Amino acid sequence: MQVSGDTLGRPIFGAKKQTLAEEFFLFDFLIPMIPIRNMQPDAYIACPECDLLHRREPLPPNGMATCRRCGAVLYRGQYKSLDRTLAMSLTGMILFAMSNLNPFLTLHLEGQVQETTLISGVIELYRQDMPILAALVLATGIVFPLVTLAGLTYVLLPLKFNRRPWGMAAIFRIISNLKPWGMTEVFLLGILVSIVKLTNMAQIVPGVALYAFAGLVFVVAATAASLNPDTVWQRLPVKR
Repeated sequence: MQVSGDTLGRPIFGAKKQTLAEEFFLFDFLIPMIPIRNMQPDAYIACPECDLLHRREPLPPNGMATCRRCGAVLYRGQYKSLDRTLAMSLTGMILFAMSNLNPFLTLHLEGQVQETTLISGVIELYRQDMPILAALVLATGIVFPLVTLAGLTYVLLPLKFNRRPWGMAAIFRIISNLKPWGMTEVFLLGILVSIVKLTNMAQIVPGVALYAFAGLVFVVAATAASLNPDTVWQRLPVKR
Protein backbone atom coordinates (compact mmCIF):
# COMPACT_ATOMS: atom_id res chain seq x y z
CA MET A 1 0.00 0.00 0.00
CA GLN A 2 1.26 3.44 -0.88
CA VAL A 3 0.21 6.62 0.88
CA SER A 4 0.37 9.97 -0.84
CA GLY A 5 2.30 12.60 1.10
CA ASP A 6 5.43 12.13 3.17
CA THR A 7 4.70 8.63 4.51
CA LEU A 8 4.59 5.22 2.91
CA GLY A 9 2.18 2.49 3.90
CA ARG A 10 3.36 -1.00 4.74
CA PRO A 11 2.22 -4.27 3.24
CA ILE A 12 1.35 -6.96 5.75
CA PHE A 13 4.65 -8.80 5.36
CA GLY A 14 7.04 -5.86 5.40
CA ALA A 15 8.07 -3.03 3.17
CA LYS A 16 9.94 -5.17 0.62
CA LYS A 17 7.97 -5.49 -2.58
CA GLN A 18 7.33 -9.10 -3.56
CA THR A 19 6.97 -10.53 -7.03
CA LEU A 20 3.53 -11.58 -8.26
CA ALA A 21 4.27 -15.25 -7.51
CA GLU A 22 5.39 -14.37 -3.97
CA GLU A 23 2.23 -12.31 -3.42
CA PHE A 24 0.04 -15.27 -4.41
CA PHE A 25 1.98 -17.49 -1.99
CA LEU A 26 1.74 -15.01 0.87
CA PHE A 27 -1.92 -14.11 0.53
CA ASP A 28 -3.34 -17.40 -0.75
CA PHE A 29 -1.34 -19.76 1.48
CA LEU A 30 -0.12 -17.96 4.59
CA ILE A 31 -3.12 -15.70 5.35
CA PRO A 32 -5.62 -18.59 5.74
CA MET A 33 -3.25 -20.13 8.33
CA ILE A 34 -3.53 -17.09 10.63
CA PRO A 35 -6.20 -17.68 13.32
CA ILE A 36 -9.12 -15.31 12.85
CA ARG A 37 -9.23 -14.50 16.54
CA ASN A 38 -5.68 -13.09 16.29
CA MET A 39 -6.58 -10.70 13.45
CA GLN A 40 -8.01 -7.28 14.11
CA PRO A 41 -10.47 -6.62 11.25
CA ASP A 42 -10.14 -2.85 11.59
CA ALA A 43 -6.38 -3.11 11.01
CA TYR A 44 -6.67 -4.50 7.48
CA ILE A 45 -8.35 -3.55 4.23
CA ALA A 46 -8.76 -5.47 0.99
CA CYS A 47 -8.30 -3.77 -2.37
CA PRO A 48 -11.71 -3.38 -4.08
CA GLU A 49 -10.12 -4.19 -7.47
CA CYS A 50 -7.64 -7.03 -6.93
CA ASP A 51 -8.43 -8.17 -3.32
CA LEU A 52 -4.86 -7.69 -2.13
CA LEU A 53 -4.85 -7.39 1.67
CA HIS A 54 -3.16 -4.34 3.22
CA ARG A 55 -2.47 -3.15 6.72
CA ARG A 56 -4.15 0.17 7.49
CA GLU A 57 -1.79 3.08 8.00
CA PRO A 58 -2.55 6.53 9.47
CA LEU A 59 -2.93 9.13 6.76
CA PRO A 60 -2.11 12.83 6.73
CA PRO A 61 -5.02 15.25 6.17
CA ASN A 62 -6.31 14.85 2.62
CA GLY A 63 -3.93 11.94 2.09
CA MET A 64 -4.78 8.89 0.00
CA ALA A 65 -3.83 5.22 0.33
CA THR A 66 -3.52 3.19 -2.87
CA CYS A 67 -3.05 -0.49 -3.61
CA ARG A 68 0.59 -1.49 -4.06
CA ARG A 69 -0.37 -3.99 -6.78
CA CYS A 70 -2.94 -2.26 -9.03
CA GLY A 71 -2.94 1.35 -7.76
CA ALA A 72 -6.65 1.46 -6.86
CA VAL A 73 -7.70 3.89 -4.13
CA LEU A 74 -8.17 2.11 -0.78
CA TYR A 75 -9.22 4.97 1.50
CA ARG A 76 -8.68 8.68 2.02
CA GLY A 77 -7.59 10.69 5.04
CA GLN A 78 -10.34 13.31 4.91
CA TYR A 79 -10.45 15.77 7.80
CA LYS A 80 -13.70 15.59 9.81
CA SER A 81 -15.44 13.67 7.05
CA LEU A 82 -18.41 12.71 9.22
CA ASP A 83 -19.09 16.27 10.41
CA ARG A 84 -18.83 17.80 6.96
CA THR A 85 -20.98 15.13 5.32
CA LEU A 86 -23.64 15.45 8.02
CA ALA A 87 -23.72 19.23 7.57
CA MET A 88 -24.07 18.82 3.80
CA SER A 89 -26.83 16.24 4.23
CA LEU A 90 -28.87 18.50 6.52
CA THR A 91 -28.37 21.41 4.13
CA GLY A 92 -29.48 19.22 1.25
CA MET A 93 -32.65 18.21 3.09
CA ILE A 94 -33.53 21.87 3.67
CA LEU A 95 -32.89 22.77 0.02
CA PHE A 96 -34.87 19.74 -1.14
CA ALA A 97 -37.87 20.82 0.93
CA MET A 98 -37.61 24.37 -0.43
CA SER A 99 -37.44 23.14 -4.03
CA ASN A 100 -40.58 21.04 -3.60
CA LEU A 101 -42.73 23.40 -1.53
CA ASN A 102 -42.23 26.51 -3.69
CA PRO A 103 -43.02 27.33 -7.33
CA PHE A 104 -40.27 26.27 -9.70
CA LEU A 105 -41.18 28.48 -12.64
CA THR A 106 -43.97 30.95 -13.36
CA LEU A 107 -45.11 31.32 -16.98
CA HIS A 108 -46.93 34.42 -18.23
CA LEU A 109 -48.59 33.75 -21.59
CA GLU A 110 -51.39 35.86 -23.15
CA GLY A 111 -52.64 37.10 -19.81
CA GLN A 112 -52.56 33.66 -18.22
CA VAL A 113 -50.29 32.77 -15.33
CA GLN A 114 -49.21 29.21 -14.64
CA GLU A 115 -46.93 28.01 -11.88
CA THR A 116 -44.96 24.79 -12.13
CA THR A 117 -43.34 22.63 -9.48
CA LEU A 118 -40.91 19.73 -9.55
CA ILE A 119 -43.62 17.11 -9.40
CA SER A 120 -45.83 18.81 -12.01
CA GLY A 121 -43.45 17.77 -14.80
CA VAL A 122 -43.72 14.15 -13.74
CA ILE A 123 -47.51 14.38 -13.63
CA GLU A 124 -47.60 15.94 -17.09
CA LEU A 125 -45.45 13.18 -18.54
CA TYR A 126 -47.81 10.60 -17.08
CA ARG A 127 -50.85 12.38 -18.54
CA GLN A 128 -49.22 12.31 -21.97
CA ASP A 129 -49.08 8.48 -21.85
CA MET A 130 -45.38 8.26 -20.97
CA PRO A 131 -45.50 6.44 -17.62
CA ILE A 132 -42.05 4.83 -17.96
CA LEU A 133 -40.36 8.17 -18.64
CA ALA A 134 -42.36 9.77 -15.82
CA ALA A 135 -41.25 7.04 -13.39
CA LEU A 136 -37.63 7.41 -14.51
CA VAL A 137 -37.67 11.19 -13.99
CA LEU A 138 -39.38 10.78 -10.63
CA ALA A 139 -36.86 8.19 -9.44
CA THR A 140 -33.61 9.78 -10.64
CA GLY A 141 -34.54 13.42 -10.08
CA ILE A 142 -36.53 13.28 -6.86
CA VAL A 143 -36.80 9.92 -5.07
CA PHE A 144 -33.19 8.66 -5.20
CA PRO A 145 -31.61 11.99 -4.14
CA LEU A 146 -34.13 12.26 -1.30
CA VAL A 147 -33.47 8.70 -0.12
CA THR A 148 -29.71 9.32 -0.26
CA LEU A 149 -29.85 12.53 1.77
CA ALA A 150 -32.36 11.15 4.28
CA GLY A 151 -30.37 7.92 4.63
CA LEU A 152 -27.11 9.77 5.22
CA THR A 153 -28.77 11.93 7.87
CA TYR A 154 -30.25 8.83 9.52
CA VAL A 155 -26.85 7.11 9.64
CA LEU A 156 -24.52 10.01 10.41
CA LEU A 157 -26.56 11.91 13.00
CA PRO A 158 -26.49 9.12 15.63
CA LEU A 159 -22.82 8.42 14.82
CA LYS A 160 -22.08 12.04 15.65
CA PHE A 161 -23.21 11.25 19.21
CA ASN A 162 -21.41 7.86 19.28
CA ARG A 163 -24.58 5.83 18.75
CA ARG A 164 -25.33 3.25 16.08
CA PRO A 165 -28.69 3.54 14.30
CA TRP A 166 -30.82 0.48 13.67
CA GLY A 167 -30.07 -1.18 10.33
CA MET A 168 -27.01 0.97 9.82
CA ALA A 169 -25.12 -1.43 7.54
CA ALA A 170 -28.10 -2.20 5.28
CA ILE A 171 -29.12 1.44 4.92
CA PHE A 172 -25.60 2.64 4.19
CA ARG A 173 -25.21 -0.13 1.60
CA ILE A 174 -28.43 1.02 -0.09
CA ILE A 175 -27.14 4.61 -0.12
CA SER A 176 -23.91 3.49 -1.77
CA ASN A 177 -25.82 1.59 -4.45
CA LEU A 178 -28.18 4.50 -5.17
CA LYS A 179 -25.42 7.10 -5.52
CA PRO A 180 -24.86 6.62 -9.29
CA TRP A 181 -28.62 6.86 -9.94
CA GLY A 182 -29.11 10.30 -8.42
CA MET A 183 -29.13 12.62 -11.43
CA THR A 184 -30.14 16.02 -10.09
CA GLU A 185 -27.63 17.76 -12.36
CA VAL A 186 -29.17 16.13 -15.46
CA PHE A 187 -32.63 17.11 -14.24
CA LEU A 188 -31.52 20.72 -13.77
CA LEU A 189 -29.83 20.80 -17.18
CA GLY A 190 -33.07 19.67 -18.83
CA ILE A 191 -34.97 22.43 -17.04
CA LEU A 192 -32.49 25.09 -18.17
CA VAL A 193 -32.75 23.91 -21.77
CA SER A 194 -36.55 24.14 -21.54
CA ILE A 195 -36.32 27.67 -20.16
CA VAL A 196 -34.14 28.76 -23.09
CA LYS A 197 -36.59 27.30 -25.61
CA LEU A 198 -39.63 28.89 -23.95
CA THR A 199 -38.26 32.42 -23.62
CA ASN A 200 -39.50 33.33 -27.11
CA MET A 201 -42.99 32.05 -26.38
CA ALA A 202 -43.74 33.31 -22.88
CA GLN A 203 -42.35 35.36 -20.04
CA ILE A 204 -40.68 33.04 -17.56
CA VAL A 205 -40.04 34.04 -13.97
CA PRO A 206 -37.72 31.72 -12.00
CA GLY A 207 -39.09 30.77 -8.61
CA VAL A 208 -37.44 30.12 -5.27
CA ALA A 209 -37.49 26.38 -5.97
CA LEU A 210 -35.25 26.77 -9.03
CA TYR A 211 -32.51 28.50 -7.02
CA ALA A 212 -32.91 25.99 -4.20
CA PHE A 213 -32.65 23.07 -6.63
CA ALA A 214 -29.55 24.59 -8.25
CA GLY A 215 -27.97 24.83 -4.79
CA LEU A 216 -29.05 21.25 -4.10
CA VAL A 217 -27.05 20.04 -7.10
CA PHE A 218 -23.84 21.51 -5.66
CA VAL A 219 -24.64 20.26 -2.15
CA VAL A 220 -25.19 16.70 -3.41
CA ALA A 221 -21.85 16.81 -5.21
CA ALA A 222 -20.12 18.20 -2.12
CA THR A 223 -21.71 15.49 0.02
CA ALA A 224 -20.36 12.74 -2.22
CA ALA A 225 -16.90 14.36 -2.22
CA SER A 226 -16.71 14.80 1.57
CA LEU A 227 -18.05 11.36 2.49
CA ASN A 228 -15.44 8.80 3.52
CA PRO A 229 -17.27 5.43 3.62
CA ASP A 230 -14.44 3.94 5.64
CA THR A 231 -15.35 6.24 8.54
CA VAL A 232 -18.83 4.71 8.68
CA TRP A 233 -17.82 1.08 8.23
CA GLN A 234 -15.29 1.32 11.07
CA ARG A 235 -18.14 2.18 13.47
CA LEU A 236 -19.83 -1.18 12.86
CA PRO A 237 -19.49 -3.78 15.63
CA VAL A 238 -17.25 -6.72 14.79
CA LYS A 239 -19.06 -10.08 14.75
CA ARG A 240 -17.06 -12.92 16.25
